[in-house]
Amino acid sequence: MPLSDDQNSDFDSSRLSESTASSSDSEYSRQSFTSDSSSKPSSPASTSPPKTVTFDDLMAAARNLSNLTLAHEIAVNENFHMEHVDLPQNSLGVERKEIVHKAFWDHLESELNEDPPEYYHAIKLFEEIKETLLSFLTPGANRIRNQICEVLDADLIRQQAEHDAVDVLGLANYVIITMGKLCAPIRDDDIKQLKATGNIVELLRQIFHVLDLMKMDMVNYTIQNIRPQLQRNLVDYERTKFQEILEETPSALDLTTEWIKES
Repeated sequence: MPLSDDQNSDFDSSRLSESTASSSDSEYSRQSFTSDSSSKPSSPASTSPPKTVTFDDLMAAARNLSNLTLAHEIAVNENFHMEHVDLPQNSLGVERKEIVHKAFWDHLESELNEDPPEYYHAIKLFEEIKETLLSFLTPGANRIRNQICEVLDADLIRQQAEHDAVDVLGLANYVIITMGKLCAPIRDDDIKQLKATGNIVELLRQIFHVLDLMKMDMVNYTIQNIRPQLQRNLVDYERTKFQEILEETPSALDLTTEWIKES
């Protein structure tokens, strides 16, 4: 996995993307819970005043709950890892994605085939590639960070484009070499296949595909590294997150309270 120039360093666990969970739209008034077995509702004096819960409040609670579930799964399941899930091949989502992607790559190819070539979208792609490569670096990797920023400097590439002096293939080859330095060993064959790709548009398309694989590798590497820390601090973490959920959505336990009363 990616290493700094002089030392090993863990990935920043904040890169682990946060997923959201669906929230119920139902709202219940809060009632005090007592040891009285009577099923009568509490008196108005003992009932908390109703609180308006906004959509943002619900989504914030859902994110906390999702993070709590994810952290618990990482800590207790040694085999937990993230995988890229492809939609069914004949699904509408896949068809739309393929149509949009094909239109973009066809347009890029037509731009590069113009006389003189148009590099607007190619420069945008290299800007995105640069940001992705930088995201793989650890804090101590200053030398390679500076090199990436220098070679993939969008302003410099635009100046070269004005004089029709952009070496798109040269930039792509530099990206491939850098990817080879940063990727996990499991991606070595994918990098070799990139070097064998001749068409520049197809080469850029495959570069983005392998970068997506590298992103997933980075996420799983991060999971492996944060698991021991989560295991040591899981109880305190879950207690803190649970309290945050209650503070953001005070009525979150109303259904649980009602269930306890009925039981």
